[in-house]
Amino acid sequence: MKRLCTLAFTSVIAANAAYADFSLDSRYVDNDNDLVADIPTDKSKLTDPSTLIFAYTPVEDPAVYEDVWSDFLEHMEDVTGKKVKFYPVQSNAAQIEAMRAGRLHVAGFNTGSNPLAVACAGFRPFAMMAAADGSFGYEMEIITYPGSGINKPADIKGKKLAFTSQTSNSGFKAPSAILKADFDMLPERDFEPVFSGKHDNSILGVANKDYPAAAVANSVLHRMVERDVVKADQIKSIYKSQTFPTTGYGVAYNLKPELQEKIKEAFFTFNWKGSKLKQEFKSEDQFLPITFKEHWNVIRKIDTANGVSYSCK
Repeated sequence: MKRLCTLAFTSVIAANAAYADFSLDSRYVDNDNDLVADIPTDKSKLTDPSTLIFAYTPVEDPAVYEDVWSDFLEHMEDVTGKKVKFYPVQSNAAQIEAMRAGRLHVAGFNTGSNPLAVACAGFRPFAMMAAADGSFGYEMEIITYPGSGINKPADIKGKKLAFTSQTSNSGFKAPSAILKADFDMLPERDFEPVFSGKHDNSILGVANKDYPAAAVANSVLHRMVERDVVKADQIKSIYKSQTFPTTGYGVAYNLKPELQEKIKEAFFTFNWKGSKLKQEFKSEDQFLPITFKEHWNVIRKIDTANGVSYSCK
């Protein structure tokens, strides 16, 4: 993949880390102060692709999720009148670069990479999965395996702790902030940080005793246990966080406004009953309207605590 931008992020785990207020890349404008890129008013800057490209956050095997999303993408085709193709991205950075370059039109970005996608790729999130009663989200859990000798976060001192990637909320940002604030534990000083790349890699790594501990999204863990990828008795949780917003779904900022509305319609009119999406996401029943400004406020606060800053080139 040709690299059309550099996605730079720096995490400084320090008491007085400098942090700039959240802002968009200079190529975007935000006149309504909702923290996401405005739709261009210049019609020459709008796009109306004949085929919409959709990508789901790369938390697990993309081949599995291409089938999981097939019913939904057929529904999107019916509503929009466009062909829709699933794009199996291998990393958060690749997903963000694809949208920034105009090759990705509709996407679900994971919790932690949403701010980067919004700031650097013109991502306009508007929905996330929720239960019938409107409840949503997941927790970060720090897991180990039975017999590891680790019974609480402090026991990780002197050992390895697996993170997923630096753009992940539950796989890096939240545990970094929590370990520092609540347990006075810093990477390199108190434990050796390693990066697995994905939540499923971290979970399998703990289950197979390759990692003594890992920080993961429990939504991914629950789905892997339900699919019998790992056994529940291979994993022991030693910490569970507050509830965080889950994957945010949205569109590229420069799609024609009427097309953006049709895509939203596809999300909010999808019938979950009996669908492959429902079979995979068993506790979910709907796409709930959200705003980046409100629902990702806690994530931006975690970024602040970690001294995270984003720049796009």
